[in-house]
Amino acid sequence: MEEVQHKEEALEVLRSAKVVAVVGISPNPERPSYYTTEKVVKKGRHRVYLVNPKYAGQEIFGIKVLPSLKDVPEPVDIVNVFRNPAHVEPIVREAIDIGAKVVWLQPGAENYEVIERYKDRIRFVYNACIGVEAGYL
Repeated sequence: MEEVQHKEEALEVLRSAKVVAVVGISPNPERPSYYTTEKVVKKGRHRVYLVNPKYAGQEIFGIKVLPSLKDVPEPVDIVNVFRNPAHVEPIVREAIDIGAKVVWLQPGAENYEVIERYKDRIRFVYNACIGVEAGYL
């Protein structure tokens, strides 16, 4: 699988995606996971699912938070990750298990060991913010 580092390619990944699952969403408007995801939701170009076991069952942006990627009811194009790099590997494994096309590691979530370990099994986007890219759509 290829890695995506260039912003034009990141934009193309986002443009071709229909379903985005956000892992690590927070209900706190000051958190990057909140305000970045809000931009994607407001654009209205993607079906967005929110994943965080801590907030499962709550609603953010009128969307019910799911406990895991396995609970997303349709195929996922982008798994958008807002987590500490130390917690990224299980998310990548779950993304592979559900057949997701891309793992997008938000700035601050990059784990280069994990990228190296799984780059032959799933495509990665990093060094690009999905909220910034969504502004170009």
